[in-house]
Amino acid sequence: MHSAFTELSIVIVVATLIAMLMRFLRQPLIIGHIITGILVGPTVLNLVHSVETIEVFANFGIALLLFIVGLGLNPKEIKEVGKVSIITGLGQVIFTSFIGFLIVIALGYSQTEAIYISIALTFSSTIIILKLLTDKKEHNKLFGRIAIGFLLVQDIIATFALLVASASGSGGLEVGDLVALALKGFGVVVGMVIVVKFILKPMTNFLSRSQEMLFLFAIAWGFGIAAITLEGGFSLEIGALFAGVALSTMPYAQEVSSRLRPLRDFFIVVFFVALGAQLDIFGIGPVFWQAIGLSAFVLIGNPIIVMVLMGLLSYTKKTSFKAGLTVAQISEFSLIFILLGLRNGHVSQSVVSLVTIVGIITIAISSYFIIYSDQLYDFIEKYLGIFERKKGLHFETNSKNAYQLVLFGYQKGGHEFLKVFKQLKKKYVIVDYDPDALDILDHHKAHYIYGDALDIELLEEIGLDKAKLIVSTISDYETNVFLLKLIEKINPGAVTIMHAETAVQAEDLYEIGASYVMMPHYIGSEKISSMIKKSDLKKSEFKQLKDKHISYLKEHYDWTFPE
Repeated sequence: MHSAFTELSIVIVVATLIAMLMRFLRQPLIIGHIITGILVGPTVLNLVHSVETIEVFANFGIALLLFIVGLGLNPKEIKEVGKVSIITGLGQVIFTSFIGFLIVIALGYSQTEAIYISIALTFSSTIIILKLLTDKKEHNKLFGRIAIGFLLVQDIIATFALLVASASGSGGLEVGDLVALALKGFGVVVGMVIVVKFILKPMTNFLSRSQEMLFLFAIAWGFGIAAITLEGGFSLEIGALFAGVALSTMPYAQEVSSRLRPLRDFFIVVFFVALGAQLDIFGIGPVFWQAIGLSAFVLIGNPIIVMVLMGLLSYTKKTSFKAGLTVAQISEFSLIFILLGLRNGHVSQSVVSLVTIVGIITIAISSYFIIYSDQLYDFIEKYLGIFERKKGLHFETNSKNAYQLVLFGYQKGGHEFLKVFKQLKKKYVIVDYDPDALDILDHHKAHYIYGDALDIELLEEIGLDKAKLIVSTISDYETNVFLLKLIEKINPGAVTIMHAETAVQAEDLYEIGASYVMMPHYIGSEKISSMIKKSDLKKSEFKQLKDKHISYLKEHYDWTFPE
């Protein structure tokens, strides 16, 4: 344990130094993490000996990344891109493996080795792509959702490929094994649906009362489902993604996602370091030029295959192009698959070296492709017309989180704003972390998110920079100052209505840039003063107002007034 802790600490220190260097050079940090892995791995400094411990940490990163992505995937959106994801995913695997097989045969490899290599070239790295897309905040765009869909299809195919390869080394695979695997998968999905619907939804109030409890529950659920699917014969990635999707419709999904991100970022660094440590860069000499040719096929051929398929399905050239770039590399599945072939005696060490260098080249270059995808598209747009139909195109729609009206806090007057929001018939969201408020909002069928107004990542998720009107009924002055300063920075054109308890607070908020500041004592006193003037000081004049007020309280607060 002492050795494992020391080694992991050294890895983190080296990763930090390399990351600082990459940041200074303005290069992707993901490349720096892989370089760190190569440096600390057996081929250079040989600092990592507790391989199993590092791999466990890396698996935590994989599970967290996929779980968080799943939290942002609403089942309705999955249905929207399901058809294109399945067709594109299957089509890309079929065409890449077929063309890759012909290329590898032409390079002089045996049929068995060609099968292994061509299959390895078909799988793209779900982990790397999701990390890059989430960093660019593009995983919720149309091409991002499609890419996540066909990467999931690839993962399912990869799971069966690994299963078949494992069985071929141990005597064969029976049909009964495949049926059992399918039944296990069906059982896990049905079990998750039952648990979410009949156990977790009724427990929403209980879980959301404590953010610490919610954080612990989320980790337990994500890791637990991932572990069940892993033990059932499926991949860790599939289980973690499904676990996130199962919770995506829950009111606290956004809060869970934002709370888990810092933990994810730490563990995902270890994953990329572990990936780099597996790469043997000193055995590539004899196969270097072959690796260059196959890398070119993956970097150029795979995106073209995806663009052709998506073009036939009537997607725009930009959507097809950006989705195609996500398959311009091979994955960790490819390396595992080839190492399994080596263990079974089906491929030689030179094949492992070949696939390894293809992995290094394609992962590095495709990272730049995705990071600079918009600039790359602008540069070659005029040549991409052949991949686009002229009629019936599927265009990118607004982000699911592009709310025009945002309300922070509900209990202190928020119900009036909710009424106005519904009358305006514009897309709105209410942000609150009070479970009682959420129960009321759920009763009124209002759209809300469980979360804290000080959570910067949550504010990014709800698209605060696109909102037209932002209202805060929160009484905490510091929170309102934080919100207002952020809005003035990212969305100065928005109308902002803030809450203040004192005249001094109101003055400060106006100076920062508030469009209007509510002072409940002022507003309430002004309204009552006006009523006193009209009443002629007759008590009977107040009865109508009293009855109206009691009715209002009963409707909005479940308030019981003694008869």
